[in-house]
Amino acid sequence: MEFEQQLEAMQEQFSALKQFVALMMEEHKALETENHHLRTRLEELLSNENSVQAADEKKENPLDIGEGYDNLARLYQEGFHVCHVHFGSSRKGEDCLFCLSFLNKQNV
Repeated sequence: MEFEQQLEAMQEQFSALKQFVALMMEEHKALETENHHLRTRLEELLSNENSVQAADEKKENPLDIGEGYDNLARLYQEGFHVCHVHFGSSRKGEDCLFCLSFLNKQNV
């Protein structure tokens, strides 16, 4: 009887451990995806840095007002939140009404 109780307790622990491992694997995958997006963006920024510096040396113009909006829209398209509620976190492929509302407000 005691052996059965110990076996059931071990099965419960094993089940909890399996759930924990599944959660960690999901989080790991999300972090890998975010890391990939960030590395891609960093490469884009570094490659564009030289052209921006050359343009700045030729002519100094203030940044366009629309450039910030364009950057936020690009981040949203890359799968990140741009709303104040979840800024910078991954959207996991789902649309966010807060982000869409914010982007539409900026566009008007």
